[in-house]
Amino acid sequence: MPFHVLVSALRSRLGWWFDLLSQLGQGTYQHVVTVPLVMEYEDVLLRPSLVRVTPVAVHDVLDYLCATAVRQSVHFLWRPRLADVKDDMVLEAAVNGQCQAIVTWNARDFAAASEFGIAVLNPQVFLSTLKGETP
Repeated sequence: MPFHVLVSALRSRLGWWFDLLSQLGQGTYQHVVTVPLVMEYEDVLLRPSLVRVTPVAVHDVLDYLCATAVRQSVHFLWRPRLADVKDDMVLEAAVNGQCQAIVTWNARDFAAASEFGIAVLNPQVFLSTLKGETP
């Protein structure tokens, strides 16, 4: 899950990202995490004024994210593939987790995902697909 997904979901209960985050653990989709990715989530979400929730709430969200995720080992043999090392962390989790898709508005930033057979979908398309709708 790209970092902006969590930030956006914790900033507002409206929108695609909150909807996506709300479905964690509901059996509608499976997500993966790695230890470095979760540590980066924590670092980003605890930055002052980034999200308007308490540090305790941030840790509760991260605990739930970890509890509902498939945890993956980290393998660096193919890095770097993307311009941003933080995005590489997301791609790395997706590759190791044999994910079908990365959900983001930043498809261009994840162009290399196709090398691994991973689709890059915007949240509207992804959520529509989950509901059995044609986007």
